[in-house]
Amino acid sequence: MTICSWGRLGLCVSVTLAVLNQASPGFSADPVPRPIRTYVGTYTTGAGEGIYRFDFNPATGSCSPPVLVARCANPSFLAFNPTEDFLYAVNEVADDVPDAPGQKTGWVTAYQVDQSTGDLKKLNTQSSGGAIPCYVTIDSNSRNALVANYTGGSVACIPLHPDGSLSTRTNVIKHGRTDAERKASRAHSIILSPDERFAIAADAGIDHLMIYRFDAEAGKLIPHSPHLVSTGPGSAPRHVTFHPNGRWIVNNNEANFKINAYDYNAEHAQLTHRQTLSTLDEGTPPKGTTAEVLIHSGGEFAYVSNRGPDSLARYLIASDGKLTFEGTTPTQGKTPRNFRIDPTGHYLLAANQDSSTIVVFRIDQGNGALTPTGEIIQVPNPVCIKFATK
Repeated sequence: MTICSWGRLGLCVSVTLAVLNQASPGFSADPVPRPIRTYVGTYTTGAGEGIYRFDFNPATGSCSPPVLVARCANPSFLAFNPTEDFLYAVNEVADDVPDAPGQKTGWVTAYQVDQSTGDLKKLNTQSSGGAIPCYVTIDSNSRNALVANYTGGSVACIPLHPDGSLSTRTNVIKHGRTDAERKASRAHSIILSPDERFAIAADAGIDHLMIYRFDAEAGKLIPHSPHLVSTGPGSAPRHVTFHPNGRWIVNNNEANFKINAYDYNAEHAQLTHRQTLSTLDEGTPPKGTTAEVLIHSGGEFAYVSNRGPDSLARYLIASDGKLTFEGTTPTQGKTPRNFRIDPTGHYLLAANQDSSTIVVFRIDQGNGALTPTGEIIQVPNPVCIKFATK
């Protein structure tokens, strides 16, 4: 077997397929997957300097050496607009607000993506409306950025200009404290429903999912009724994701190493709890926190990252939506934060924040099991991975 670069590999395969086509009328094959541009947000309080980029080769599972494409402070979460012409990053900081003593803010920065090179050009930066922003979502019409501010305890809507730049935010909603326990809000994520009529925010401070109506034209989030869905005392919900069918939702609880599963009524944006399962193997000490939850594009597997145990939990999803815990796989690094499943659905890339590595795993298409490929790349303090799918 000859090992060669992507360019030569693509040429070799093209020639081989051409020969096979000539020799065997009716022969057909899927085209060789192209390299996928991959962007990584980092924490710059360590060795990270901003946003990095590398190419992921889904034909081989290999990665090119990462390069720095944008210097900025703590770009801890990234999001593309739907056409992937623009990339948005939260800057997870707590800066003083000018002319507002005692108030703190983080930032959101907009970048234009050079489609020929993958390089980023900064467009502008706007206040996120609260301190330590940690999540950003862009709507399907590229009209708005929705942001979760962690210590700010709020969610915000920032309209987007046609050129991709950020306008001034149109509303900020502070979650406040729970009446019963007086716990401080810690907004950790915000996502849109498939029809984008609603948004769901996970608040790790007050142990609730918050449901909002979303007015894309006005750039507004409006509390829905019912507005609050409890995730359980001391749970600290972190991230939320929809099943591809749009009828089921799961969230990972940061504090108690649990995953919650819900049925979702799209008409009324109502969540009905169906399951709570552990993210740890029996006997594993519950020291640390969970970080990310994702469902495979095929809808049959779900995964959660465990920081501390440094593992990925795996679940099978039955045809009726029931989850079954299948065990964990070590991430071969320290403090697995974010992870992503590549657009082909054959690989999972895990970002180990405190060991400054991204480790590639092959996904068994029958049961979702993860096998390390041996591919490990060095990225300083990686926090978020985003694939460019276009």
